[in-house]
Amino acid sequence: MSKVILTREGYEKLQAELKFLIEEKRGEISKRLRDAIESGDNDLLENAEFEAIKNEQSFVEGRISEIERMLAVARIAEDSPVKGEIAIGSTIIVQEDGEDKEEFFIVGAAEANPAERKISYESPIGKAVIGHKKGDVVDVEAPAGSFRLKIVDVK
Repeated sequence: MSKVILTREGYEKLQAELKFLIEEKRGEISKRLRDAIESGDNDLLENAEFEAIKNEQSFVEGRISEIERMLAVARIAEDSPVKGEIAIGSTIIVQEDGEDKEEFFIVGAAEANPAERKISYESPIGKAVIGHKKGDVVDVEAPAGSFRLKIVDVK
């Protein structure tokens, strides 16, 4: 796995999720599995609840491994070396001609969540704005076509 770039907030969220999964969720699942085994149900292999618990255990263990790998190679993005320049961790307000202003938080790919307005620096908009400043106009190359954005503000 190559380097994973995260904001400090993203790094801390992953650490908290890992701690929760290891210290709480893993134990909860183990207890549920023990209870299912000790219930005396001879048809455990056909028991839908037992199967659901095993599937949840598999998901949790996979997520633990994924987070551990990410944190092992993670690099926390520092503030932009140039004041006012857009970097990972910047909040930007942009506007396309004739459209409403939109606010985005530039994050690493592992933190991206468009529903929360967190976009990756690797996304079309992220690639276009990184290194630019307030007032710049950038061309965005997106799968649906190209468009221009004005950078209204950088926080």
